[in-house]
Amino acid sequence: MFIPTGRLVAAAQITGGVDYPQICGTLKLYQSNPQAVVQDDQLNRGTLVEIAVCGLPSDYDGSGVFALHIHEGGACTGRDFADSGSHFNPSGAPHPYHAGDLPPLFAYQGRAFMLVQTERFDPEEVIGRTVIIHRGIDDFTTQPAGNAGQKIACGVIRGV
Repeated sequence: MFIPTGRLVAAAQITGGVDYPQICGTLKLYQSNPQAVVQDDQLNRGTLVEIAVCGLPSDYDGSGVFALHIHEGGACTGRDFADSGSHFNPSGAPHPYHAGDLPPLFAYQGRAFMLVQTERFDPEEVIGRTVIIHRGIDDFTTQPAGNAGQKIACGVIRGV
C-alpha cells in the first residue's frame, strides 16, 4: 500500500465524456516535499501525482496507452471538454515541456494507476484547472499538444 509522505493538497473526480461514460477515476496531488527549502531564490517542492482510472476503452489500437495532461481551463464542459482549454503552460514552453505535460497512462483491462513525481508545478498552482485523459498516445513531438487525440475524460482539480 502506498502512503504519501507529503500533504494532500488537491484532488479531482474524473468522469468520461458522452462517448465514454464508463470512465471514472481520481487524481490526487500531494505536496511532495513537506520540508521544502529555498534554493536559488525558488521554493523547491514539487508535486506527487497519484491517478487511478477505470473504464478506459480497449478497442482503439490495442496499446492501452492514453495521454494525460493538466489543462489550463477550469471546466469540463463543452463538446469534448472544449472548456478545459489547452495544456497548462505558464512559461510558454514547447510541448512536451509544458508544466501540465505528464507521462502517459498505461491501462490493462481498462484500468490504470500511476504515481509520478513532478517539479513542473506545485499542487496549489493547478487548483481550479482540469485534468484530461486523451484517446490517443502523446507523440511528445507534435506542436502544440502532442497529437494526443480526443479528450475522453475530465476532472476539475479542487483544493482539499
